[in-house]
Amino acid sequence: MSVEIEEGRLLQLDFGKLLKIARTGAEVVPAVAQDADSGEVLIIGYANQLALETTLRERKATFWSTSRHELWIKGATSGDFLEVVDVRVNCEQNSVLYLVRLAGSGSCHTKDATGKARHGCYYRRIQADGTLSFVQGDA
Repeated sequence: MSVEIEEGRLLQLDFGKLLKIARTGAEVVPAVAQDADSGEVLIIGYANQLALETTLRERKATFWSTSRHELWIKGATSGDFLEVVDVRVNCEQNSVLYLVRLAGSGSCHTKDATGKARHGCYYRRIQADGTLSFVQGDA
């Protein structure tokens, strides 16, 4: 990802993301990681069968990286694991919810101004004019 996309104030949503995933033939469902205590949505990724099985076995949020085409155990390189408390499925069985607790300093791969991993990936707000602003404390 580019610094402008991750830290900038210009909205550049990737509306083609799902089409890109479909073109790879990856069989995945959206996987939402939500803080089990606060209810805050921390990150949304994708899970295939292997990622779900690994999550259930290891009790660490695991996704399928649609860009690298590999298993991604969140925190394996950063140490910022998401410990799984519960795994749920939606009514149509086309997405999963990981209820998690942070076992590190944050869940986002981006860092705040102090160099600390951000708590979650939703650290910017979309303004009415289409620009982005940082949520208090996440600049």
